[in-house]
Formats: sequence, C-alpha cells, structure tokens
Amino acid sequence: MYYFSKQTIVNSIEMLKNNIPSKFIGLLSILRSIKTDGLRTNETYKIKDSFIGDWLNDIMMLEDVAPVESESTLYVRFANGWSEYVSDTMFSANPKLYALIVFIYKFEGFVEKPTNENLLKLFIEDFHLSLENVNDWFDKSVIQIDYSDNKVDRTSLKNELHLTYSTLTFEGGYSVKAKASELSRAPFIQTLYAGMDSMKCLLVSRTDLEYLYPSKMECSKQLDDFVSRQIIYYGAPGTGKSHRIKKQLEGVSKENIFRTTFHPDSDYSTFVGAYKPTKAKKPLYGLNGGLTVRLNDGKDDLDEDIITYKFIPQAFINAYMQAYRKPNENVYLIIEEINRGNCAQIFGDLFQLLDRDENGKSEYTIKADADLKAFLEDELSEEGKEGIKDGELCLPSNLYIYATMNTSDQSLFPIDSAFKRRWDWEYEPIKYKNTDWVIDVDGLKYRWSDFQKEVNARILKDTGSEDKMLGDYFVNPPTRIISYNLFRNKILFYLWNDVCKDGDADIFPTDEDFSFSKLYDEDSKRLIVSMMDKLGLKPIDENGTEDNEDDMSEDDDNSTSSVRYSINGEETDEKGKAWGKGALVKRAVEIYCNNHAQDTAAHIRDVWMSENFIIPHIVETDEDREQRIHNSSDPNAEGRSKEIKLPNGESLHVSTQVGDGKQRKSFSDFLSKIKSRPEWGIDIQEL
Repeated sequence: MYYFSKQTIVNSIEMLKNNIPSKFIGLLSILRSIKTDGLRTNETYKIKDSFIGDWLNDIMMLEDVAPVESESTLYVRFANGWSEYVSDTMFSANPKLYALIVFIYKFEGFVEKPTNENLLKLFIEDFHLSLENVNDWFDKSVIQIDYSDNKVDRTSLKNELHLTYSTLTFEGGYSVKAKASELSRAPFIQTLYAGMDSMKCLLVSRTDLEYLYPSKMECSKQLDDFVSRQIIYYGAPGTGKSHRIKKQLEGVSKENIFRTTFHPDSDYSTFVGAYKPTKAKKPLYGLNGGLTVRLNDGKDDLDEDIITYKFIPQAFINAYMQAYRKPNENVYLIIEEINRGNCAQIFGDLFQLLDRDENGKSEYTIKADADLKAFLEDELSEEGKEGIKDGELCLPSNLYIYATMNTSDQSLFPIDSAFKRRWDWEYEPIKYKNTDWVIDVDGLKYRWSDFQKEVNARILKDTGSEDKMLGDYFVNPPTRIISYNLFRNKILFYLWNDVCKDGDADIFPTDEDFSFSKLYDEDSKRLIVSMMDKLGLKPIDENGTEDNEDDMSEDDDNSTSSVRYSINGEETDEKGKAWGKGALVKRAVEIYCNNHAQDTAAHIRDVWMSENFIIPHIVETDEDREQRIHNSSDPNAEGRSKEIKLPNGESLHVSTQVGDGKQRKSFSDFLSKIKSRPEWGIDIQEL
C-alpha cells in the first residue's frame, strides 16, 4: 500500500495554516455526508450527526476515538450562489488544493501510487464537487508529494506538530479541546451557521426545512415522480433499453429490485401468484402401550414427505409487499420484453391499479381474491396492513414499474390503447457509438458502426420502419471484436430470416442461386466480402483506419493539396511551412489548452472526446496513450500521436491520424466541429 509520508503531511498542514477556516472543514463534512448524484440548490438534505461526526473525528483528531453514537439529524439546504459565497468570503487567499487533498486522505492507503489526476478525481467524487468549484476555490499548483509504505500514526503526528490538544484546526492555536464530533462545541459546524450572512451559503436546522420552507423544486420533483412511475422503454433490438434501466437503478439495494420477463406462456398466475403443490414434511406417529407417540429412530424424530398446497407469490406480489414493508424506500418492478406476453391476460384486473393519483397511489383500488387476501394478511406486518386494507389492493407511491419493449416484436401481442395510456413511453434511439468495434471476416476487419449505419439505412429505405434496425448492442462481444462465426450466426442470420425474407432491404448478394447456407461453404469469405463491397464498406487496418487513409504527420506540408489554411491568423507553422493537417490539428489543441490553462489534462481530454471527432484518439492523457499502445498490435502505435505540454506540467497527446479516407472524412469532420465551437477560440480559415 502507498501512504502519504509524514513529512508530506506536515508540509501540507503548514501550507494550510491560516488559509482554511474551520467552517470550511464543516462544509466539507456536510458535502461528503449527503447522498446525491449531483448537488442541487434549494433541496433539503437529511444527514445523521454520526456521519458528520465520524468523518470530522477521522480527519481532524490526532487520537483514536470511538464511533459517534447519535440518532440526531441535521437538515441542510444550499442557497443559490453558495459556491460563490465560499470563494468570496471563506478564503483570504486560495488554499493549495493538493495540500488539502493530502491532509484529508492522510490516513488512507492506495493500492497503486496515485497520480495528481487520480487524487483530484477522488476528491471531486467524495465531496460532490464540480471542476468549476475546484477552479474557483483553490490554487491547483503542484506540490511535492512523497509516499511511504507505512501509515502515519496519529499520536506521532500530533507530537510532530507540537499541538496542545488532539483536535487539529488551521486557525489560532491550531488545536482545540473539544472533540471534532461535538458539533455544538467544536468550531467546524457551529461556525458554519453562525451569523445572518451564512444564509447566503446554506441553511442548517434540526427541523425538516422542507416542512418549514416547501420548495418549488420539491413540487416539481413530486410531479416528475408522478409522471414517471410507469415507463416503457422502447426501440429497436440492442439499443440498450435494459442497460438504461440498470444505470438508473445504480445504488438501489438489490432487495428492492424485482425482475420478470414476459413470454407467450406468461399469465396472471406467473406474474402475481397462485396456489401450487409444494413438498412438505409430516410428523410420523404410532401407538405405544395404547398411547399415540412421535416415532423416532433412537436419534431423530421421523417425518414423511407429503405434497401440500400453498400460495406462491411471483414478481408483482413480491415487489408489492416490499413496497409496503419499506414505505420510505423506492421499490422497482422491472418487466423485460413486455409485448412478448399477452398483457391483458397477465395483468387481469391489476390493469385498474395502473391509474395513479397526484400522490402516486392507485386512484382506483381492486378487491383481492380470497386466496391473495389471506396470503397478504398473513405476510404483511402491522405497518404493511395498508397493502390489504378492507381486502383491497392499491399500488403505493414508492412502487415503480419499468418495462422494455422491442419494436420489432410488435406483432407478437399488440398492446391496446387503454393499456398504453397508463404508461409513459421513452424511445431509446440507435446512437452508433461503438466506433471501436470491428467485424473480423477471417482476417479482414470492418468497422461495426459503418456496417450498422449502412444496413440500417437500407432497412429504413425499403421498409419505411426503424423496428428491425440493428441497435448498438445487438451483439455485445467481450473483446470488441465480432468474430466471423458470431457475425454469420447472429447478425447475418437475423438479417436473412427477419429482415430480408420478404425481399426487403437489399443487403445480401443478388445471385439467383444465393442461399443462406452458402455463407458456410468453403467460398463463404468471398461471398461476405462481396456483400461488404455491395454495401460500400472497405476493410480497415490494425489500427482502425481504412486501408487507403493517410496518417498525417506534423511535418506534412500539404504539398499534395491546393488548399492552404491559417489558424488564428497564423499562415505558417513554426518552421515557416504551410500548415500540414497533422500540425494544424495539434496547433488547435495547443490553442485550446492555452485558453483553458486552469484545466487538467483529463478534463481537456473529456471535453474533446465528448465532441465525437472521427479522428481516432484525437486527444489522450499519458495513461490513455500507454493503454492504447499496450492493447494495439500496430507496430507504429507509438508514432500515432504527438505530445504537447500543458501550463500545469501535464502532457496530452494529439492524434496524427487525421487524413480523409474514402469512408471516413476525419479532417473534414474536424474542421466542421471546430467551426461549430467558436467559444473555443480556434479560428481556422482556408486561404
């Protein structure tokens, strides 16, 4: 394990003295304790004292203390402009970011030696901050960070700092007597809400602020919750509908997620529940001296196996009971392939429950049959009895039902309009995002996204429908390489059997004697290559570029082109030559980096990659480049990028693969996207 060295920690604390007020440490303790995907203003967060206290003790106390035992709760709401308040009022000078990170994680161990980029990412994620917060508040200059094999001892650190008390601060005498977790005595929390001016940052209360000051955002959130309790995600096969639901439910306990898949044999009993025969044990009795006694073999009592009947709940009832057992937690019922089953048969009278009122509960209840009523009355505790009140079923507001539907399966069981209107519908489009996947046709490689686009265009043209298009995840190869057999057995079989059987979509060879079985003959490779030629697709090389695409180096002088360019008024490069395409792309990235000198290499990489340039790996960090080279069989992989240095000392690497090929217009795409981003401060003109 790697730990910050004691001297690095001591140096960092010295850098922070008189620069970090105690209330900022209190603010960090709150930011770290809230549970959120993204901090929102004017939203009330409920935080246990013990969460805050334990973190403050761990960070600020230089002696070991027991965990905080408290059930008390703080309610916190952040004001509009709270971040500006922090930068304007809390610091006399911007504190050093990496000194603070060293201080916060001084007792943490790392499996691998972290880079500054790793440390910054960890800090941002743990405290729910944005890069904008970090840029506004801190001095991001690099400090000397040394590591040790051993974790620093709290007592030895206290002695090294010559502190009077065990609770460290960065103000006054640099230590206080109160435990850091004593929120009303220690200086971290009580100074945070002291004074009227603190309201410009946040409100802190022992009473629920949402009760005291209901927010418009909460009303809006309730409305969003109401309209989103029942959603069907629909689209072509492989568009990522199930994956989208999975991402939405990240962080939800597994015990609150219930799944089922509809199919033609699904019915009410397989969705709700029914009496079924089950195996049970029955005690064996016999006569002994005229008395009935329990039989045993001298060691254990004897039983016999019998068949009995009991109500076996299925996915709907299991989710229903969980929602009533845990009224303060959201419960999710996921129905995969909803239109592969007969919804009218499967839902039965539950259909009536899908109408929800403004609070998210069923607007109309239904009577449970005798078997279900008896089962729920036995299974639901006193708190959950509302789930079968007066013998009726009613969906609670914390039960969400999400479903997926392949539009290509519409003909299985049509969904009637009355059922449809009780759901919200969200379309999952094809994004063509797996640009690094390849189809391997016995050694010849084709780009999956190019094949996908061309085939889908033909399907749309010939059928007028998107239902049978190929989604991004129609196949999901673990190595991003679609093997020859996977391509034939799954993709081509689907296209032949489901898309082209009625003469739709001109995809396969048009020879009169062509049949699908010929794709498995000795001549199959030639047939598939001819199909790819028909689709206008060319093989790519090992590095993912078309065979005829040029790799434009920084020194390319455009001698083969009559087009010359200027960039921000510069008509020649530093050698006095006309701008080559590779040099022009590199210069554009340099200009962006100089205009955003405060940004990290990773952040700049993320910004450029989010634009989806056709140029492969247009901007890479050191780690990205090392990984690309390691994973590539291209002997020229190292030369496929050029390094530039950032103002903060980090490096970025700019791709040299910028030429226009027949299929991929990399440089043309680059010029177009740069022109669409005038705020980047890059002006490229043809001369």
